[in-house]
Amino acid sequence: MQRLLEATVRAERDHFWFQGFRRFVAPLLTRAGGGRSASILLDCGFGTGTNLTLLESWGRAFGVELEPAGLRFARSAGHTRIARATVTRLPFADAAVDVVTSFDVLYCLTDPDEEQAIREMYRVLRPGGHALINVAALPVLRGNHSILGGELRRYTRPQLRAHVQQAGFEILRLTYTNAVLLPVMVPVRLAQRLAGLHMPDGDLAEITVPPPPAPRRARSLLPRNRRSARSGRAPARRQAR
Repeated sequence: MQRLLEATVRAERDHFWFQGFRRFVAPLLTRAGGGRSASILLDCGFGTGTNLTLLESWGRAFGVELEPAGLRFARSAGHTRIARATVTRLPFADAAVDVVTSFDVLYCLTDPDEEQAIREMYRVLRPGGHALINVAALPVLRGNHSILGGELRRYTRPQLRAHVQQAGFEILRLTYTNAVLLPVMVPVRLAQRLAGLHMPDGDLAEITVPPPPAPRRARSLLPRNRRSARSGRAPARRQAR
């Protein structure tokens, strides 16, 4: 995991994948915040802390992370509202948060921990609060990056829907991000599986910024995802009871 975080912090600024993801998430955060400038946001498993900077545009952003390397990266970037904690036991009171996020965390957890993490996100959200959850999608896309990221599962929409609803959430939007890249990704991942999934020492090609013109071509497809996000609502909501 430390190798993954070290590679990620180098790629997050320039890699088209991360750029596209932030553009996709931004309108969802706007809807989730409901226009409140004083929203409390919590990122569950913030990785390098880069997404905390994104969340701060919508209110006071807090974050938890278990990996010491992630905490070091976040502190070096000036983030102070962070804590070393597990996503299965969030250090927040019940109904204390307006928006909770989980980006690329759940698929690394065992089944019991994944279930508990979703229940914890539900617990800390105020009634009517929103959760934005991003996970690895589609088993057919399992590849070398899955080894580096410690991936235990990839989700289909029905699977994620069932897991989230089981915790009590109401689903408002459930979609695949960067789906326009699927025709390119499937053959690459298939070739990797046929060759035998592996991640040799020093091989971080899966998270390295590709040389031109590949990033420019990929970025040209991403506006379709942004339009899709603008047309939808925040993904999940804690029901008001």
